[in-house]
Amino acid sequence: MAVVHPTDTERLRSHASVDIAGTAWPVYKLEALFAGVVACLTLALITGSAQAAVLGATVIATLRWIIGGTRNFR
Repeated sequence: MAVVHPTDTERLRSHASVDIAGTAWPVYKLEALFAGVVACLTLALITGSAQAAVLGATVIATLRWIIGGTRNFR
């Protein structure tokens, strides 16, 4: 049987994080959420369509989240 000792493992490198309510959030996730909110508000003002604004903001936030997540695995 395999036994895991989390205290014995070392992290390869530390990632920038922000403590929110006792939980460490990686900065790239907060950037993705912020980009999504800004894009949603901007697209809602430009297009006047909530559906288009939400869809566009989702694409932008998802791309930022994926890019930030893949950079952390290198």
